[in-house]
Amino acid sequence: MYDFSKLNGEIEKTCGWLGGELGTIRAGRATPQLVENIKVDFYGTPTPIGHTASIMIQNAKTIIIQPWDKGLLPAIEKAISSSQLGIMPITEGDKVRLTLPELTGERRTQLLKLTGEKLEEAKVSIRKLRTETWEDIQEREKNKELSEDEKFRLKDELQKKIDGAITQLEGLADKKRTEVNS
Repeated sequence: MYDFSKLNGEIEKTCGWLGGELGTIRAGRATPQLVENIKVDFYGTPTPIGHTASIMIQNAKTIIIQPWDKGLLPAIEKAISSSQLGIMPITEGDKVRLTLPELTGERRTQLLKLTGEKLEEAKVSIRKLRTETWEDIQEREKNKELSEDEKFRLKDELQKKIDGAITQLEGLADKKRTEVNS
C-alpha cells in the first residue's frame, strides 16, 4: 500500500498558498489581507506591516493602519506607495488611512490577469508534486515493493487526487474572479 499523506499535505499547502495570494488582490472591498504582508523597513529589517501595526477596517472602502511605533509612519507610507496596490496612503496624525478607489476596467483586467498567473503557479506546483509522486511509485515498483497492477492502480488514484486539487485551485480563482468583476 502506498502512503499519499505527504502528497495530501503538499496539496493543502499549495491551496493555502493560493488562498493567501488571492487574498492580497484587491477586489474593491477593504480587507486586512490587502496590506498585512506588505514589507516595511523596520529599522533595517523588511517586516510585514501586520507585525508592526494594527490594521482596522473602517468601512467597505477604508483601511486604517496604526503603527505601534509612530516613527514607522513614513516607512509604512513608502511601502504602501511602492506596492502593487495602486493606492496613495494618507497620514493622519498617528495613523495611515487608505481609501480604496472604485476599480477601473483596466485595473480589473490587470487583477484578473494576476489571478490567472497565481493560479498557474499553483497548478505548476501541483503538477510537480504529481511527477515526484509518480517517480516514487515507479521506483518502488522497480524495487519490487509494488506489483505492476498496484503501480497502475496507484497511478489512477494519484491522478484523481491531482484532478481534485486542480478543481479546488480553480474554485478559489473563480471566486476571486467573481469578486473582481462585481
